[in-house]
Amino acid sequence: MTMAAPLPRLARPVSLSEEVFRTLEGRIRSGEFPPGGRLPTEKQLAERFGVSRAVVREAVSRLKADAYVETRQGAGAYVTAQPGNQSFRLEAAGGARGEIAQVFELRLLAEVGAAELAARRRTGKDLQDLRREWRRMEAALQGGADGVAADDAFHRAIAAATHNEQIHRFMEFLGSRFSETRHPTWADATLARAAQKEHGRILAAIEAGDPRAARAAATAHLRNAARRLGLDLEGGK
Repeated sequence: MTMAAPLPRLARPVSLSEEVFRTLEGRIRSGEFPPGGRLPTEKQLAERFGVSRAVVREAVSRLKADAYVETRQGAGAYVTAQPGNQSFRLEAAGGARGEIAQVFELRLLAEVGAAELAARRRTGKDLQDLRREWRRMEAALQGGADGVAADDAFHRAIAAATHNEQIHRFMEFLGSRFSETRHPTWADATLARAAQKEHGRILAAIEAGDPRAARAAATAHLRNAARRLGLDLEGGK
């Protein structure tokens, strides 16, 4: 297959598959590789990018996972009818403040609603799970340990307490990106202590079966967490 423009040779030794993935994704989005069109062969892509076939294989696997291409036995990779529209993926949030703020806004939408619904539907077992994870965070705080895993589990337990499988699955899916925004808090004891008090208010509201209080406590927690990182969700910064 003839390509419309030469592909760049990649010099950086780190995340080559990511670079190949991004380039191919961009060319699919631009229409250079149209729906139904066949990608160049693995060998051709490796030669034109100046990388190994293993790197290309990993990049194509990501394109497939994100619904940009489908592979056909013995025929190669073909662009799907609606590239990328059958999957959702959060962009890396580790760098730009704007991206981190967007993840916080998504957390605000998802976690506040989950807390409200959990207060309506929680069972005795749900409360046991929430208290267990709250105690794990408390122990981490008292021992100067990293409580991110317990923090993640606490929020997953809230999602589980909604008894809505779609909400639970959605929060599980987004968990790794949400987790990234919790690391700075647990890296500072003062910030972690403030966050833990907020977790306690969310727990108390869910225990009381008070949806309005749960919503308010979760909203305050997310806005305060953003402010602790120098972000203002009110102003969209």
